[in-house]
Amino acid sequence: MNKRLVPILSGVLALLASAAAAAQTAVTPPSPSAFINSGDNAWMLTSTALVLMMTIPGLALFYGGMVRKKNVLATLMQSFAITCLVTVLWMIAGYSLAFTAGNPFIGGLSRFFLAGMGLDSVNALAPTIPETTYMCFQMTFAIITPALIAGSFADRMKFSALLWFMGTWLLLVYVPIAHMVWGPGGWLGGDGVLDYAGGTVVHINAGVAGLVAALVMGKRLGYGKEPMPPHNLTFTLIGASLLWVGWFGFNAGSAGAANDRAGMAMAATQIATAAAALAWMFTEWAAKGKPTVLGTCSGAVAGLVAITPASGFVGPSGALAIGIAAGMVCFWTAVYMKEMIGYDDSLDAFGVHAIGGALGAILTGVFAVKAIGGTAGVLEGNIGQLLIQAKGVGVTVVYDAVVSFVILKLIDMTIGLRVSEEQEREGLDISLHGEQVL
Repeated sequence: MNKRLVPILSGVLALLASAAAAAQTAVTPPSPSAFINSGDNAWMLTSTALVLMMTIPGLALFYGGMVRKKNVLATLMQSFAITCLVTVLWMIAGYSLAFTAGNPFIGGLSRFFLAGMGLDSVNALAPTIPETTYMCFQMTFAIITPALIAGSFADRMKFSALLWFMGTWLLLVYVPIAHMVWGPGGWLGGDGVLDYAGGTVVHINAGVAGLVAALVMGKRLGYGKEPMPPHNLTFTLIGASLLWVGWFGFNAGSAGAANDRAGMAMAATQIATAAAALAWMFTEWAAKGKPTVLGTCSGAVAGLVAITPASGFVGPSGALAIGIAAGMVCFWTAVYMKEMIGYDDSLDAFGVHAIGGALGAILTGVFAVKAIGGTAGVLEGNIGQLLIQAKGVGVTVVYDAVVSFVILKLIDMTIGLRVSEEQEREGLDISLHGEQVL
């Protein structure tokens, strides 16, 4: 070979090798972990812990303080046991069926037993955080939803029946609704239903199931004939306070990132909660002559519930209006409507969560601001959004009520739902768990 050609060929080969390397770099997509934002992940890890705190100890104390002393441990145990049960079921199938691709009504099994979920996995619904973080965040929502139901049938359900009902309900009711509203390709979310953090998925779902359970099981012994005052409102106030603080993870965390919508959701949550607590307090003061600790705490929870679907779609003025409406409406449903109709919703899960959730979902369609959430509401000329929101509420109520009723009836026909009269009179702490608060 001509010695003059050697350096020329060497140069050409080096140039080709460099071009090939550049082409390889250009066509090789970065790993999913390359898109993970440490700030977003830190916020979502914090939000996950806050939402878990809402159930244990928040909801456990909130409900535990409202029951009679003979049932306080059983009530606390319900929240704790549900947390454990749902965690395992969510890992096995719940997450996959809710948040992976499937059909418009249910997800698939690509994450069955969390198969394939590694350090570099992400879910397209939250692409800047690890999928493990997103899975755990959604797990805390799945935990608190069935735990809320327990407030409607407090003092009278068997512990074994509770475990069967909550596990079955999670997979047959919560998971499909979550997929339809939030999941990839979900029917309701695809049709434009706005639910930022769970007005339909969590609160209407829990409240309606609670009402069905209360109706199927019947009233507590002595209901309407003997007083059943809360045994420790200090617990209830502490529980409500923990719920309030934890709700910032619930609503602001639903942004899926540490961004501007998270900030607006946090502001809306604080404003609506304070407004609802005051609205309930002043309404009760006018109607009953005195403002109560229980009423003010209940008003705050009503505000938290109502702003949940709206928090990432409305501005501060919309949040204020939603909070005031929630406090007044939920006071009436919990105090007067329940008495008028005659059902025994022990701790007002239906009156606060179903009614508050439905009110918030509908008002989201009124106050939604396009510049905040990308969708305009009635006040910005989009009247059709109100009908879309009503559709989301209606589908959730009907599906939840029918399936919950079937589950409850099947359990009642097999192992039975309700404790015996003797056990109910003795109290669930002693009769079901062999323990008591002295």
